Amino acid sequence: MSFLSIDRDLARDSYYAATTQRGPGFPALSGSVDCDVAIVGGGLAGLNAALELAARGFKTVLLEAKQVGWGASGRNGGQAIHGLACDQETIEAQLGLDDAKRVWAMSIEALDLIRERIATHHIDCDWRDGYLGLATTRRKAADLATWADRMTAVYGAEFTPIGEAEVPHWIASPRYRGGIHDPRSGHLHPLKYSLGIAAAAAGAGVQIHEDSPVTAVEPQGATVRVRTAQGEVRARQALLAGNVYLQGMAPQLEARIMPVGTYIVCSEPIEPRLCDSLVPSRSAVCDTNFVLDYFRPTNDHRLLYGGRVSYSTMTPPNLAESMRQRMAGTFPQLAGTRIQYAWGGFVDITMNRAPDFGRLAPNLYYLQGFSGHGLALTGLAGKLVAEAMSGDASRFDVFARLKHHAFPGGRWLRTPALVLGMAWYRLRDLLG
Repeated sequence: MSFLSIDRDLARDSYYAATTQRGPGFPALSGSVDCDVAIVGGGLAGLNAALELAARGFKTVLLEAKQVGWGASGRNGGQAIHGLACDQETIEAQLGLDDAKRVWAMSIEALDLIRERIATHHIDCDWRDGYLGLATTRRKAADLATWADRMTAVYGAEFTPIGEAEVPHWIASPRYRGGIHDPRSGHLHPLKYSLGIAAAAAGAGVQIHEDSPVTAVEPQGATVRVRTAQGEVRARQALLAGNVYLQGMAPQLEARIMPVGTYIVCSEPIEPRLCDSLVPSRSAVCDTNFVLDYFRPTNDHRLLYGGRVSYSTMTPPNLAESMRQRMAGTFPQLAGTRIQYAWGGFVDITMNRAPDFGRLAPNLYYLQGFSGHGLALTGLAGKLVAEAMSGDASRFDVFARLKHHAFPGGRWLRTPALVLGMAWYRLRDLLG
C-alpha cells in the first residue's frame, strides 16, 4: 500500500470531519491562468500565505490536490503552542542568541495572529486559551522548571510554574509531578479554522482550485510554470507549501523531511461535570516526553487524546483500543469511557525539528518541516513569505539561515534507521 493510500485511510473517522460542514468547495483548475503568485498546497501554510498576499494586492492562485484543510492542517491535535518543535538551544547554536530571541518573539506573534484571524474573519473554531506542559517524573519536572526559569529570564516568557503539590489543582491525573501553564497558547478545532482561513482568502480575491494535483513546477527565469493535468498557472513567484505531499516535485526538499504518522482519538461525550474536572482550566495539555502524549477537552464535553506515532508509515494495530488504554492510564476515572473517533495523518519532521523555510530559485519559495508544531507557526510562515515576496525578506531569512541535513540512509534505509532511533527514545522515556 502506498504512502498516500495509507494517508487516505487515516483521514476516515475524524472527529473534526464529523463535526464540520464543508461548503460547496472550489472548482478544479481548467485551462491557463496568469498571476503574480502561484501556491501549491491548501493547508494552513498555503492558505495563510494566500490571505497575506491578497491583502498586499497580489493576484494569487492556490492549487490543492484534494480539498483545503484535507491534510495535517485539518486533522492535527488542535494545540497552538509557543516556540518551535525544537529546543531554543538548537536555534541559538545556529543563529546566535539575538536572532534566537527574534524567533521566539515571532512564535508568540504567531499565537496572537491566530486570535487576530479569528476575530477579523469571524471564524467559529472553538478557540480556548491555555496550555499545560507537564512532566511525568520528578527529574523531568526539575528539568522543566529549569527550562522555564531560563526562558523567563532570557526570553521574557510568561509561564506560571506548577509544583508537585499544586498539580491536582490543574489536572485530575496521578501521572504528573510538575509543570507550567501558559495562558497565551491555546487550542481550537483545526478543520473549522482551516476552512475559515480558506473562506477569508477567497473573499479577499484568492483564486482557489481544489482537486487539482500539481504534476510539475518549472522555474523559467522570471516566470514559474505550475502544471496540473487540466491546466497550468504562469506566475512571477511561486510557493511550495505541500510538505509531505509534494511527492517527487522537489526531490532536494524531500530528503530533508520524514513523513511521520501521528494518531488521535476522541471519546464519546462525557458527563459535563466529570469532563470539566479533568482539566479545570480547559487548557490543552502535553507532556515533556520525547514520545509524548497530548490531549484537550472539546466544547461538546469529549476528550481528544493523541499519543501514538509511527516512523514506518504503518498504522499501529488496534489503534482505538490502544489509545483508549493510554487515555485511561492518564485518567483512571475514564476507564469505562468509549472511543467514538480514531484517525491519523502524517507530519513533516526535520532532523533537528526546526522549520525548513527557503528558496529553490529566486522566485520559488518553500515552507516545510513544521515537525508537528505547525498550527500557529504556519500562520506566521505565510506572513513571512508574503513579506519576502513583497520585497522585505528580513524576517523570512532569519528562518532561511537555519541549516538542514538529509536523513541518513537514503530513500530506502532512512525509515528503518529512524525506527531504531525512536526505539531508544521510547526506552529513555520509560526509564525516566
